[in-house]
Amino acid sequence: MSRQVNPYLFVFSSALIALALAIIIIIGVMNPPARDVQLLILFMGSTAIITLFVAYVLQKLRLVERFPSLRLVIPVTIVLTASLLVFNVWVTARLMFISDHDFYLTTALLIFASLVATGFGTFLTAHITQRLSLLSNAAEVLAGGRFDERLEVKGSDEIAQLAKTFNMMTESLEKLDEQKQAIDQTRRDLIAWVSHDLRTPLSTIRVMLEAIQDGVVDDQMTRDRYINNSLKEIEHLSRLINDLFELAKLDTGHVEMHFQSASLRDLVSDTLSVMSAQAKYRGVNLTAKVSSNVDMVYMDAHKIQQVLYNLLDNAVRYTPEDGTVQLTVQLYGKDVQIDIHNSGVVIDNEQLPHIFDSFYRIEKSRKWEKDGRRSTGLGLTIAQRFVEAHKGRIWAESSQEKGTVFSFTLPVIV
Repeated sequence: MSRQVNPYLFVFSSALIALALAIIIIIGVMNPPARDVQLLILFMGSTAIITLFVAYVLQKLRLVERFPSLRLVIPVTIVLTASLLVFNVWVTARLMFISDHDFYLTTALLIFASLVATGFGTFLTAHITQRLSLLSNAAEVLAGGRFDERLEVKGSDEIAQLAKTFNMMTESLEKLDEQKQAIDQTRRDLIAWVSHDLRTPLSTIRVMLEAIQDGVVDDQMTRDRYINNSLKEIEHLSRLINDLFELAKLDTGHVEMHFQSASLRDLVSDTLSVMSAQAKYRGVNLTAKVSSNVDMVYMDAHKIQQVLYNLLDNAVRYTPEDGTVQLTVQLYGKDVQIDIHNSGVVIDNEQLPHIFDSFYRIEKSRKWEKDGRRSTGLGLTIAQRFVEAHKGRIWAESSQEKGTVFSFTLPVIV
């Protein structure tokens, strides 16, 4: 950060330096008598004191701040500067008792030089005011809510640096605005999705319990079926709330990660043991192949097991009977890659970019699955967040020829 110079000290020092240089030049060139030098110092010092006093008064009155426009400030400042120049030289020349002819000639030359200097200075400073006007107009556009405004940066002076800073600020504001709009849209979608997912099971539970309470169903078999369906709806609500809670913690960064070296081979084996019953019930052949050079990985074993479970659960549910789901683990350089291939539903290219979005379902139907479960639409989103928390990446590929493959990578050592 640059140190600010005291303006009063600067003006006083400038006057002293100017006086000293003038005396040195006059003595060196003209070699006047000592008495003339004393008078010259007295006259020039007096006019310098008057000039400093005028500058002090103008500063205290904050004259510059009283002008409505910088386009007016700069010419007035130049005129005042030229006037003070004329005043200093004119008074000194008058008091030095030069001839009338020389005095009038000096006066005319001073007026001429002052006017020329004023015009020249105004011309040069017009470019500065123009650049500042462009900055002012851009700031007004920014204040109006448009964050795509940019300034052309020319040169390397303070105004150019200000333009660079302005562009950096607008880029930051534009990104923040995009994030805000995305968050607002996500919030609206979340409310719509959650409202639907909560309303459907709650309405179903209420209808079935009211039917039992009002005696609409009188046979035990129907009553048991209603109660069983109500319990399934309550289970779905419980999983939905748990997934929402998990997603909220991920979004706010409040999920605790416990990294340690753990056996990925054992983790895959445990997950397959859990999923085998569901695969068998659906008639799906579930297999796994882990490369011999893959074992210990630095990870949060619990979170990665949930990722494996969510991906395998999706694969099994969307694979038809007699289909196959195969899990493959291989080492590629410093990353281990897990592929889950299924011969089930093929995801078209329009849906593929959205499958990791919250509440997105490939099949829009909310009907119960064969085993009585219903997807919350958050499993893939949570899996993606967990993988990214491990500095890995997750993606999906799908085609009629190869089926659908969900893949994710994990660094062996973070």
